[in-house]
Amino acid sequence: MTSNHSASARTTTPRVGSSTSHGKTILIGEHAVVYGAPALVLPVNDVRVTATVTPTPDRDGHGLESAVHTGPLDLAPAAVMPTVTAVTATLRHLGVTDQHFHVRVDSDVPTARGMGSSAAVAAAVTAAVADALGVTLDAQTHHDLIQECERVAHGRPSGLDARGVVADVPVWFEDGRIEPVDVTGEFVFVVADTGVPGHTRDAVAAVREHHDRAPAEVDAVIGQIGDLARRARGTLVDGDAQALGATMDAAHALLTTLDVSSDDLDRLVGAARSADALGAKLTGGGRGGCVLTLAADGDHAVRIAEALRAAGATATWTTRIGDRA
Repeated sequence: MTSNHSASARTTTPRVGSSTSHGKTILIGEHAVVYGAPALVLPVNDVRVTATVTPTPDRDGHGLESAVHTGPLDLAPAAVMPTVTAVTATLRHLGVTDQHFHVRVDSDVPTARGMGSSAAVAAAVTAAVADALGVTLDAQTHHDLIQECERVAHGRPSGLDARGVVADVPVWFEDGRIEPVDVTGEFVFVVADTGVPGHTRDAVAAVREHHDRAPAEVDAVIGQIGDLARRARGTLVDGDAQALGATMDAAHALLTTLDVSSDDLDRLVGAARSADALGAKLTGGGRGGCVLTLAADGDHAVRIAEALRAAGATATWTTRIGDRA
C-alpha cells in the first residue's frame, strides 16, 4: 500500500487523497482453507488498483468513476456495492457526515479470476478516503473496513483476500491468523488468465457436496493439501524452487480430484509444463479463472508466458517475490 497504517488525526480541510493496492494469488491451499487447512498467499504486485478521491461540494453528493459504473454513488448498480461500502464505511468510521467525494478507481486486477479484485478495490478506496481526510489507517482498522466490503461482495469472507491484497510478502493464513513468510532468494511466477470467469461459489458447493457424500475421502485430500502448504512454506524459507514446483504440481492433482479444475485450466497447466515450468496449478476457486506457474528465472518466465498465450491465455502477469539474485 502507498498509505502507511499509523494512526493520525483528521485534517480540517479535505484534500485529494490516493492509495494503491495490488492483486493476490493463492500459492497452496484453495478450498482446503475452508475446512481449516492453512493457505499460502502471494502478492501480485504488478497488477494494481489506484483509487483517487477528490472533495466535491456537498450538493453534488458522492460520485464514482470506474470501469463498471460512472455516476452518482447512490445510483450505483449492485456490482459496485462493495465499492460504495468502502466509501460509506470509511466515512462512518471517521465520523464524517458533511463531506462528499468523487471517487475514481483504476484497476488492473481482473474480476472473477481469484486475484482478489473486490478486496483490492476496497483496500485502495478505504485508504484513499481516509487519506483525503488526512488520516492514515492502522492495519487492523484497514483490515476491518476491507472485510466489511468483502461481506457485501461474498457473504462470509475468510479474510484471506483482505490480507493478501495489502501484503508485500507471502503470507501464511491459518485459523484466521496471518503471518508473513520469510523468503530466501528470488522466486519468479507467471499468472495466466484462461479468459473464463472463475465459478468459486459453484466449486465450493461441489466440494461441500462431495464432503457430505464421502467425508473421509475429502478430509484426506484436505489434509494432503494442508501438508503441501506447510512443505511449500519451507521451500520458500529454504529458497528451493524445484521443491516448490513439485508441491504446486501435487496440489493441482489433488484439486483435480476435488473436481474444481476445468479443461481450460488443465490446458494452460499442460502448456506451462511443456515450457519446462518448475510447477503449475490452478489458483483460486477454480472452474475457470487463472493458473499459477513457477519459472526458473525472468527469461524463463518470458518463455512460459509466451507458451501460455499460445495455448489460449488471454493475459499473463509476472510477479517476483524475495530478493533479486
